[in-house]
Amino acid sequence: MSRRHRSRAPLVALALLVTGCTGPMLANPVPSLPVLPTPTASPARPVDPRPVVLPRDDGPHDRLTEWWYDTGHLVAEDGRSFGFELVVFRAERGSFPVAWASHLAITDESGGRFLYDQRAQVGAAVDRVPEEGFDLAITGDVTPGVPDPAAVPWTMRGAGGTDRLDAVGVAADGTRFGLALTVAGGDRPVLLHDHDGYVDFGPAGGSYYYSRTRMPTHGTITLGDEVLPVTGQTWFDHQWGDFIAVGAGGWDWFAIGLDDGTDLTLSLVRDAEGGYPLAYGTLATPDGDVRRIPTEAFGVEVLDHWTSAATGATYPARWRITLPDEGLVIELTPTVADQELDTRSTTGVIYWEGSQHVRATRDGVALGGTAYVELTGYAPCC
Repeated sequence: MSRRHRSRAPLVALALLVTGCTGPMLANPVPSLPVLPTPTASPARPVDPRPVVLPRDDGPHDRLTEWWYDTGHLVAEDGRSFGFELVVFRAERGSFPVAWASHLAITDESGGRFLYDQRAQVGAAVDRVPEEGFDLAITGDVTPGVPDPAAVPWTMRGAGGTDRLDAVGVAADGTRFGLALTVAGGDRPVLLHDHDGYVDFGPAGGSYYYSRTRMPTHGTITLGDEVLPVTGQTWFDHQWGDFIAVGAGGWDWFAIGLDDGTDLTLSLVRDAEGGYPLAYGTLATPDGDVRRIPTEAFGVEVLDHWTSAATGATYPARWRITLPDEGLVIELTPTVADQELDTRSTTGVIYWEGSQHVRATRDGVALGGTAYVELTGYAPCC
């Protein structure tokens, strides 16, 4: 594989339109809509690749697949710690209306519980088209194409690394939970993955992909009757392009921030036989240098597994990551074992995404840190 094929395969864009699955909003075209628009000729696509320009490219693009993805780590005034995820997905398929989905999750690390909710919506009204950046509001559809007028929107707004996240959901056990966070850009470099921010998937298409790391964050989270002031950090991923599916077996994705200022993302994409034909990383050093980490420069060893009582899926559950050239050894352990999301009703997939305990050494000197891990392809899609 050429270097451009060694990409992160994050959620949905590589499993978004899963052939053979039926029903989910983003897993198929939208045949249940009562009236479809008259097909029109698609506008000419720009020639790829072209430079990623920010904040222009923070905003939506007329491409097949796109998402805005926030994960992060928060601490309350009383010392309790939390992880969170808020993501909005966008799928554009020919003359069908644009399909959207959103997932919200909070990991109560101190309380040992995981809460999540999901929404889906059809139509361009989600994108409120600011002058620059993104302004997305997911209300959710009671019936396809008809947003629920009683629902308070889940919103993501941002440009240039200054973002606002607001969402309140209801977990499967009836617990009301949510977040209201302001995210500032900080002074870390933007990670343009695969050197220039464009990943070529060959016959499967291509994708633009960048990240902003350790963005200072403050606001509140809601847990039942509690509203807790929190501070912390957010990791933001934005990816878009004319692609639908890459990789037949799922992927393991790691986003790690070490206490010495090192930021690291690693991706391992599996084939149908369970091998890892694609693997790569991006590293930002404490002084802000950003470089690609090739496959041969790191190792990932699975140390344990966890099996979901809800779906029967078995996931890796503890890892040792080594980067010999950096003198780094990193061990990750989930803060809560069950951080599985069953999102078959919105994106057609079941996946595990959660916060981690971090123990690391650089040249034998101990380091702490924070991390998130995403695991897909370990559970049936439908």
